[in-house]
Amino acid sequence: MIKLRQRVLWASMLATATLVTAGAFAQPAPSAPTTAPTAPTAQAPVGKADPAAEHRRMDHGDPAKRFARMQEHRAKRMAALKEKLKLSPTQEAAWTNFTASTQPPAGPPPQRTDRAEFAKLTTPQRLERMQARQSERTAMFAKRAEATKTFYAGLNPEQQKTFDAETAHMGHDGHRGHHGQGGPDAHRAPPPVKG
Repeated sequence: MIKLRQRVLWASMLATATLVTAGAFAQPAPSAPTTAPTAPTAQAPVGKADPAAEHRRMDHGDPAKRFARMQEHRAKRMAALKEKLKLSPTQEAAWTNFTASTQPPAGPPPQRTDRAEFAKLTTPQRLERMQARQSERTAMFAKRAEATKTFYAGLNPEQQKTFDAETAHMGHDGHRGHHGQGGPDAHRAPPPVKG
């Protein structure tokens, strides 16, 4: 006699096999007629482009334009942060120092090393280049961290709480591992409480 678990297992295996093989026998959809349409087709209004397509175009365009757009976005984020912190006049100098110290280097980032050129290097040469670049990034991070700590120390507890909440996600802007805000499981509801 077959137990219930075995029946369920066999039924699920059979259903899976059916779905897999059904795709192999599926007929292709008839192709669209190649004649010109007789009625005018609706087109998107000029200036109302798909935002995602526009974003992709901007990302792959001129590096100087992309850098300018990123700087503009950063300025907006920093202005919003300043507004939410409700800084006192005595904290303005610390804010100015903080924003100047955390400002990314001027101009677009340097071009990446050409892959073909990089491949011609010996392994020790590649490692030296990578280590030099990592040292540059570490120095920039240390400068930003020190400026942030100094500014943070001058905030009152309520401002610190606001600063923590606002800067916890700064720099990610929705990319979070390409899963949207909060990671891959952010859209899922929490599991039900067993009781």
